[in-house]
Amino acid sequence: MFNKQIDSFFDYLTYEKKYSVHTITSYKNDISQFLAFINPNTEVFSVTDINYQQIRAWVASLIKDKIAARSVNRKLSSLKSFFKYLQRQQIIDVNPMAKISGPKTPKRLPVFVDEHQMEDLFAEVKFEEGFNGLRDCLILDLFYQTGIRRSELTHLKELDVDLFNSTIKVLGKRNKERIIPISLALKRNLESYLQVKKELNLSNTMLLVSEKGHTLSEQSVYNTVKKYLSQVTTIQKKSPHVLRHSFATHLLNNGADINAVKDLLGHANLSATQVYTHNTIEKLKKSYKQAHPRGD
Repeated sequence: MFNKQIDSFFDYLTYEKKYSVHTITSYKNDISQFLAFINPNTEVFSVTDINYQQIRAWVASLIKDKIAARSVNRKLSSLKSFFKYLQRQQIIDVNPMAKISGPKTPKRLPVFVDEHQMEDLFAEVKFEEGFNGLRDCLILDLFYQTGIRRSELTHLKELDVDLFNSTIKVLGKRNKERIIPISLALKRNLESYLQVKKELNLSNTMLLVSEKGHTLSEQSVYNTVKKYLSQVTTIQKKSPHVLRHSFATHLLNNGADINAVKDLLGHANLSATQVYTHNTIEKLKKSYKQAHPRGD
């Protein structure tokens, strides 16, 4: 019975919530880790036997093992979803997570690349000659001008690009589609890339491919971004997500409406977008201190 309830929960995440394979794997790992800690006898064990004391003991053991607070909270989030599902299915009456609170995490502002450094990237950095250089430049341009996630970029198909209307269709989290407008410059870059791709007879329907026509892996895209960002910035993290942060931060710094940025990023809630306003506030503070006679 117990294993059936777990299987039912993961079916729910897969088919109803439409979570990604990566997310479901994380949930499975977190729940398995908790069960390994309480070490139940699954032959006679029931989820109603789980109590908040066991969960608190698990949290304490994670903290003792120096697991980061952010990771502990993510694991607790997995358990919360599991017990919330069981309660909704009327399998349990009392949710043991109700008395559980995770460790406090320090607020971490999104890391982003300065605007002038992004200008240098496209104006000064030398990309490879030929197809690979054209594609790599397009990868960076797509990330910075649309703010899409790495998985969203690697799943783009040629048919998702509408050059006539200057838009791209993106399939985001939970299979939620959104339409993102593209600039004239990005449109021209796409046209040039697609023309060369056609001339090389690379018939793969995915937008971004290797010189041999294979679909690009997420790791390959990550390596490309890191390679070129390393030439214009010294920030420690040089990932596709940093370009997503840069996209959002630069839009807000230049007066974009936060609700429009939310829709462009594909955020479900405005709170997820509001984190970028902190960077804007920090910029205002810096300008104030530099310019006001009594700003120090």
